Amino acid sequence: MSNSRWATVASTPISPALFWQTARLKADVAHLHFPHPPGEVANWLLRPATATVISYHSDVVRQAGLLRLYKPLMKRVLNRADAIIYGSPPMKHSVYLRPHAAKLHLIPYGVPLDRFLKEPSDEEFDRVRARYPIGSADRSKLLFVGRLRYYKGLNVLIDALPQIDAQLIVVGIGPMMDEWQTLARARGVADKVTWLGEVSDADLPALYHLSDLFVLPATHASEAFGLVQVEAMASGVPTICTEVGTGTSWVTQDGQTGYVVAPNDPAALAEKINRLLADPPLRQTLGAAGRARAQAEFAVERLIGRVEQLYQTLISRSL
Repeated sequence: MSNSRWATVASTPISPALFWQTARLKADVAHLHFPHPPGEVANWLLRPATATVISYHSDVVRQAGLLRLYKPLMKRVLNRADAIIYGSPPMKHSVYLRPHAAKLHLIPYGVPLDRFLKEPSDEEFDRVRARYPIGSADRSKLLFVGRLRYYKGLNVLIDALPQIDAQLIVVGIGPMMDEWQTLARARGVADKVTWLGEVSDADLPALYHLSDLFVLPATHASEAFGLVQVEAMASGVPTICTEVGTGTSWVTQDGQTGYVVAPNDPAALAEKINRLLADPPLRQTLGAAGRARAQAEFAVERLIGRVEQLYQTLISRSL
């Protein structure tokens, strides 16, 4: 199918080809990732499949104007869906999902764990150290991985850095990069932050394994589920996240695989980071528990099987 893009609206790619391509398909199941208005419009107008499954990733949090226009379509599509997948227990309480309790299915998002579970070779570690300026081996390292968008809360971690003796490694690019780099200079911690930009998939596992802690300081519910938390946990790295009412505080189990703190609280964030940096045995215990949780809950192969089973159930109902 052509993926040519005509425009992008509210971070959503728009392709006119989507509609006529969808009309040509004779699918048993249409699986929509939500919110994604073009796909929902195409499926609503054309209704090409016997059954419709929705993966509900998050509420529309910040685009109030868009939500006013989008809400009628959203309700119609949810009403017509045969099954709705949600990724974590907190998402079940979304005001938009509550009316559809009978067709909700909890299936977390998964990660191909093998490349993170495996200890990188000495050659891989040497390559990453040579390629990226991540600092000396004896300096504590905090890792952030993600698109640099407002809801990621990296500004809160930067505000906490004056209280922390560690190097922050930032993997990712995005619209907030310039502003957050300016903030790091204003806080006097520019020398504590290493901005790596985009990193290859081949190098990412070694960066996790070279880090002491992974931090996801999200500030808004737009951060619905931290796949990067799962990657860190599979790598045996303790994770610290924030409680924004979504899956992030379910992925990281507070006090078991890491810590969960209040959002927008640099002091609380710094306190938990410093506690773990000062206690290597505790880091090892939490990291091991996180790895076990990743293997038990988030192995993508097992989760794919659960989605396929749902497809088969829906198809059999239509026969």
